[in-house]
Amino acid sequence: MSTTLTNDEIERYSRHLILPEVGVKGQEKLRDAKVLLIGAGGLGSPLAVYLAASGVGTIGIVDFDVVDVSNLQRQIIHSTKDIGQPKLDSAEAYINGLNPFVTVIKHNTRLDSDNALDILKDYDVVADGTDNFATRYLVNDACVLLGIPNAYGSIFRFEGQASVFYAKEGPCYRCLYPEPPPPGLVPNCAEGGVLGVLPGIIGTLQAMETIKLILGEGDPLVGRLLLFDAMKMKFREMTLRKDPACPICGENPSITELIDYEQFCGLGPTHDEPKKETSMIPEISPSALKARLDAGDDVFVLDVREPHEHDICRINGTTLIPLGELGTRYKELDASKEIIVHCKMGGRSAQACAFLQKNGFENVTNLSGGISGWSDDVDSSIAKY
Repeated sequence: MSTTLTNDEIERYSRHLILPEVGVKGQEKLRDAKVLLIGAGGLGSPLAVYLAASGVGTIGIVDFDVVDVSNLQRQIIHSTKDIGQPKLDSAEAYINGLNPFVTVIKHNTRLDSDNALDILKDYDVVADGTDNFATRYLVNDACVLLGIPNAYGSIFRFEGQASVFYAKEGPCYRCLYPEPPPPGLVPNCAEGGVLGVLPGIIGTLQAMETIKLILGEGDPLVGRLLLFDAMKMKFREMTLRKDPACPICGENPSITELIDYEQFCGLGPTHDEPKKETSMIPEISPSALKARLDAGDDVFVLDVREPHEHDICRINGTTLIPLGELGTRYKELDASKEIIVHCKMGGRSAQACAFLQKNGFENVTNLSGGISGWSDDVDSSIAKY
């Protein structure tokens, strides 16, 4: 049997070629495949590395971010020298160095309802490595409408999950999660943290599923959700079933085109009650707060981060009550005083201000940008994390 693989490719992929489940035909399938990665971060990094090493011929990446030093604890496709550079450029350079037979297509944009179908339509498999619900629903719906399988993964702290959402053969993401959680209920990795090795485990599972889909071999995670607990080193599996009433892949779909996903997830200007609650809360900038403290103004600064965050860095003279404890400890505060609340970046402190207002505290203010803004504008000796 003749092959279109070059001698260099045969040598490079020799360990694949001697696997009957892959062989020459399978390697040619990998070479001819086009896979789109949504994100070049924690999950996108191992995805890109292993798909490129395996010989997937075309890898598209959607990302618009730049490399930050805090990424390097888990985003292994980037390095210290890449800090400040677009992640797309860093990822492309790594892939080119690893395997010159791979073509990288860079989509330097935020994926949205206007461009998603045009971007996804040219790919055979999509691997979703995003960390927000709006984009997950967007990717799911675009994949369903285009008939493309979605190798899904998500991570948080010490836990991760993976599945393959492929409406032609099984359930989609909406069948598992018909509605997004309320805004702010589920923190992202920047707020909740993530063990650096975890995205390597989940991203590699996504790469494995992607390769199986391309080869047409094995039993992909269609209709199954794989859950991983790193602290217990345990995997468990949930069976997923297609929802006949699913609004996009069910028997009578009501979603026939992409929608406003920010609004759907409660982040848009309408039906966003948590945002309404926090939109009227006054804010103060770090520099303005510093001026008031220096002038001796009688203000009480409340830190609503977690104790382990407080151990990393703190603003001198602040009082710590974690947001999760505020409901039982708010009576420790003096409602007659002016209270300025801060967290890491301003989100949790806005929720805390809204809660305090509901409970009779009339003079509460949110520190815009949180302690990260304080580090940027007031005291660079405060560590950023």
